[in-house]
Amino acid sequence: MVPPVRLLPEAELAAAALRIPLLERAVRLARWIAPYRPVDEFGEPGAELETEAAAALGLAPADGGPREEGGEDEGGNGTGAVMQAWSLAVDLELITLGEAAPGEGEGQVARPGPELEAVESGDPEAVLEAWLSAADVVMDTAVEADAAFPEPGELAVGDADELDEESTASSLEEFEAAREEAQDLLDQALQVLYESTAFAEEGAETVPLGVLAALLVVPDGQDPTEEMLGEITAVMVALDPMLADLAEIGLVEYRPIDPDLFEEPEDGEGELEAQAAAAPVHPDTPVDDEEAARFGLVRLTPLGQYGVRQWLLEEGFDAPLVGEYAKGDAAALLSGVSEAVNVLPEEEIREWVHGREPLPAARELLAAARGGDALGPARRMLCQLALTELGADAEPALREVLDDPELGGFSRAWLVQRGATDVPEPGRTMALWTTVDTLAAQLMDPDVDAELLAELVGGLPLAPDPAAFLAEMWRVDHAYTAEVLEAIGQFHGDKQVAKEARKAAYKARSRRPA
Repeated sequence: MVPPVRLLPEAELAAAALRIPLLERAVRLARWIAPYRPVDEFGEPGAELETEAAAALGLAPADGGPREEGGEDEGGNGTGAVMQAWSLAVDLELITLGEAAPGEGEGQVARPGPELEAVESGDPEAVLEAWLSAADVVMDTAVEADAAFPEPGELAVGDADELDEESTASSLEEFEAAREEAQDLLDQALQVLYESTAFAEEGAETVPLGVLAALLVVPDGQDPTEEMLGEITAVMVALDPMLADLAEIGLVEYRPIDPDLFEEPEDGEGELEAQAAAAPVHPDTPVDDEEAARFGLVRLTPLGQYGVRQWLLEEGFDAPLVGEYAKGDAAALLSGVSEAVNVLPEEEIREWVHGREPLPAARELLAAARGGDALGPARRMLCQLALTELGADAEPALREVLDDPELGGFSRAWLVQRGATDVPEPGRTMALWTTVDTLAAQLMDPDVDAELLAELVGGLPLAPDPAAFLAEMWRVDHAYTAEVLEAIGQFHGDKQVAKEARKAAYKARSRRPA
């Protein structure tokens, strides 16, 4: 499982995708070749067509004007960027290749592909599908580059200038193993970035590359050892070019490692390695922003969040979205969140509360919180959270249920906490029932903190006669009375009280129908 996240609307994501230079060039190139353009036997444009395309896309000067920034290749004519856009357009079927029709000459030609019209129109589904396919292509290329696919000259040559099959197979096996290792590393890094977005207050957080690498290397709760610092440096170096490639397709925003850190002084040790201990590798360690930036900074974009979630879903992860339980009424909210195993309750509640009139919403929540079933305590705890979000305008609704046996106890507490001085004390039966219900809600939380339970149990009003209090409690008509008494027996610091609680729990169980 990964925590729920909040995505931008698909229309906004699609618009952002179309602004990415790499995809935008592929779309423009596919439109530019209409109705067709001749290509060579490999399906690629020749040098003349590449130059024309570079000028048409603003990647090279058509009339002596300035080139588009970052568009030119080493030769300065922009054809490298054209070939990158061409390859992507073919992969995405924005351009299709086929034999020339009568009147189109001989050989192969390129035409606008079947996906171009939908993508060019800005249809969100088509654009995001194209962008995700493009991200797949870019990721595969980045991973293969990191794995260093062997050049033909690097493969062993046997007798009669024939490739030695055994050596060749071994080289390819090494490449596949390296590729799988690079893919696993990049997948883990993207998942860490994705999960961090679930808890960011506003959008995704920028993460120092050293911190990201440390999260992948150092076990939870441990400080990095000297050996781990070396591994962290290696992970940083491996991720650096791959993240730079992903930035080209808009999956991340990335500031690469300062190249000066790779320079080797006379002692033969690069500054990146020499300063590994000084690199920002611990999330809680304060660092100078500019110094941290030298070691690389990465941020998952909203598009990246969308893309990583799609990949996680394909891999079988439970990757829900915030708001899945906030689309219906209060009953759907409280029941859905109570039953869910992968949810951020506070986020779902804020989503549901947003835009609702406080008083009607409060009445709806209180009605949905009732019930003596197994999930009742959790629903009432969530109801209290939601009422807190609604604020003071919910007060009349809580005063209406002061005599309700299930809601009256926490309603009184809610009002008193907000300064009300005219709230009557609850009856003994209501007070005991609310005590059991409140503790039961905590016990239902699989991630409940033992210290919190000990604190709650220790705060029970057992004095002056704990045995008498527990004798009253085991008679409370609540589905979780026995479990609450067992928790008192487990977590109370007084051994005698704990013993009496366990005896009371046995009596509570004996009252249950067979």
